[in-house]
Amino acid sequence: MGLLTGKTAVITGAARGIGKAIALKFASEGANIAFTDLIIDENGKNTETEIAALGVKVKGYASNAANFEDTANVIKQIHEDFGSIDILVNNAGITKDGLMMRMSEAQWDAVINVNLKSAFNFIHACTPIMIRQKGGSIINMASVVGVHGNAGQCNYSASKAGLIALAKSIAQELGSRGIRANAIAPGFIITDMTARLSDEVKAEWNKRIPLRRGGTPEDVANIALFLASDMSSYVSGQVIQVDGGMNM
Repeated sequence: MGLLTGKTAVITGAARGIGKAIALKFASEGANIAFTDLIIDENGKNTETEIAALGVKVKGYASNAANFEDTANVIKQIHEDFGSIDILVNNAGITKDGLMMRMSEAQWDAVINVNLKSAFNFIHACTPIMIRQKGGSIINMASVVGVHGNAGQCNYSASKAGLIALAKSIAQELGSRGIRANAIAPGFIITDMTARLSDEVKAEWNKRIPLRRGGTPEDVANIALFLASDMSSYVSGQVIQVDGGMNM
C-alpha cells in the first residue's frame, strides 16, 4: 500500500517539469492522476504513458487553467471519470519578466491570470467535491520570490505571493471541513526553463545556496507527497521553502 493508494490527485500544468515530477511521485505511491495542460501534446501523451506504467489510472486533459468556465467543465469531467478528487496541486504557471517601468499590462495580466487566477478557478471548482467527501489537500505551487520578492519579476512575485495568501485563507475557511491547504515555495530548481541560463548565472545562484546546488523537480515532489499524504494530517496554512537554505 502506498501513501496515496485509492486517492485521486488533480495536478495542473503537469505535462512536464515540476508538475510531471509530482504526478509521477504521487502515482508511485498509488494515487490515480488527472492532470491538465493547455494542450495535451507529445509531452502530455508521454507523461500519460509513464504514469500508466506505474499501474494507476491516469488521464491528461486539455484545459485553459486561467479560464473559469473551462476549469469548471474539466473538473466536472474529472470527477465523472475518477469518482473523487482528494488532492489538488495548483502548479500551472508562466513567466513574463521585465522591470516594472517597462512591463506592459498584457505581461502583468497574463502572469496573474495563469499563475493566480487559475488557482482560484480550480479551488472554486474542487472544494464542493472535497466538502462532500469531508476532506482533501490543496497544494499551491508558489516560489521563494513570492516570499522575498525579486527585481524584474514583480508580476511573477505578486502572483506567487498571492498563492501563499490564498492557501492560508483557504486553510482558515475550510479547515473545519477537513480540508487542508498549504504552499510550496521552490528556490532555484533545475528544469528546462533554468537549464537555458548561462553557466555564469548558474554558478552565481549556487554561491547563494548553502547546499551549493540547484534543486531537482524530485526535491519539490517529495514535499508535495508529504503535504498530500496523511503524514501531514495536522499541517495546514504553511509555506515550505524548498531552496537549499537560500532564503533563511
